[in-house]
Amino acid sequence: MARFNERTLTPSEAPHTGPAPHQTASHQTASHPSASHPAAPHAEAPPHPRATLALTSAATAVTLMTYTAPIVTLPDTAAALHTPLSAQAWLINGTPLGLAALLLVAGSLADDYGRRRIFLLGTLTLGITTALGALASSTWLFTLARVAQGAASAAILASSLGLLVHAFPTPRGRLHATGVWGAFVSGGIAAGPLLAGSLPNWRFAYGVLGAATLLVTALSVRTLSESRSPRGGRPDIVGALTFGLALVSLVAALTLGRDGWLRPEVGLLFLATVVLLGLFAVVELRTATPMIDLTLLRRPGFLASSAGGLFTGLAVIGLFSFFPVLFQQVLGLTPMDTAWLFLLWSGLSFLVALQAKRLAGRVPPRHQLAAGFTLHAAGVLTMLGAIDSGTWHRLLPGLVLGGVGSGLLNAALPLLSVDSVPAARAAMGSGAQQTFRYIGSCAGVALTIAIVTSSGGGLGHGANVALVVSAALALLAAVAVLALRERA
Repeated sequence: MARFNERTLTPSEAPHTGPAPHQTASHQTASHPSASHPAAPHAEAPPHPRATLALTSAATAVTLMTYTAPIVTLPDTAAALHTPLSAQAWLINGTPLGLAALLLVAGSLADDYGRRRIFLLGTLTLGITTALGALASSTWLFTLARVAQGAASAAILASSLGLLVHAFPTPRGRLHATGVWGAFVSGGIAAGPLLAGSLPNWRFAYGVLGAATLLVTALSVRTLSESRSPRGGRPDIVGALTFGLALVSLVAALTLGRDGWLRPEVGLLFLATVVLLGLFAVVELRTATPMIDLTLLRRPGFLASSAGGLFTGLAVIGLFSFFPVLFQQVLGLTPMDTAWLFLLWSGLSFLVALQAKRLAGRVPPRHQLAAGFTLHAAGVLTMLGAIDSGTWHRLLPGLVLGGVGSGLLNAALPLLSVDSVPAARAAMGSGAQQTFRYIGSCAGVALTIAIVTSSGGGLGHGANVALVVSAALALLAAVAVLALRERA
């Protein structure tokens, strides 16, 4: 467990309403001058911790429902928008691209300018852009709407954990809150495909999700209280631009690479990614208010959180974002049948994540991550040959094992992300971990589609190769997070 287990409320972090008990400062940080003084004896606390947990969890669930809706609607959406196979990765990758590009800056803005403010901006924008996505008439308009949804989702996800850490200041309360929040990540993943598959068409599904998000906004306006941890200085605009452009270059290279990895434009995009990431590192080291404090990379807990997020996206989300399409194309399942089958994996993930908080006192989050990755690897290996078998029954053992593993991952990652950074930078820590998660997701989706569709042995053979690659990446992740332990 990382060292930052005691919550500190500085005067500058105090929300605007509600009484609070006395608290004592337990740590200092150079980047926050106010943290060098003890907290005020009568610092204010959020008046409705349970309401904060309910609303942030609901918003997170709707965010993940929007994220996963294309899992079962992709064939119909691609047909309606006349999207060629080579461009279908963009229909899935639009949202994770927006998420990965803006999670870091959203986390920093939430800490500096108000977590409630960024949360409300995110829910309002997600509601509007999701509704606009339902009206898209072309691949590029739909992709742009999905990228905008990802940007709004970044504001929601990064600010949610900051709000929760403020609302639940004790280690026990934080353990409960992050466990419930992580379970609703799994719950949203489970409910998204089921909702999309049950409605008349994909446009109607996006309309319903947009309305649900706007309802959360309305309920949050009068319920949530503000909290912040301002550092002073200006937003890191240059860092945000260089990082965002680097991710666009990376995703474009991975998406175009399936048509030939040795083409000049693919090489140039990869080179641009490396150069832009180098510029981003220079900017972050020189600016007074960086999106991410790069000195955190010296902390094993932060590295484990980041590696866990990256490989969760790369090995788990990337695979299961595209495989439901194969269930329909090869096994002949309907969108609704696919949603019910997918629910076995995602529903188990929700239930396990909800109960996994009981393990935290006995099993460190790193060990939960390692167990989760190992179970995922075992699960996908049992699915070898299932796509060509002609029956969905062959998928069941793998979906069960993978669902349990995914639940452990979703429970451990949010707790590790906020415990591996100073409590005053909880939103930034959450944004960093989730940034790596969705970078991995973008790369994982593009990699999975490239492997499956580029195989000379057909979709079934390509699916088997993708399953082996996913298992290998998961086992590598298990070893990595176990190796990154805190020094005594």
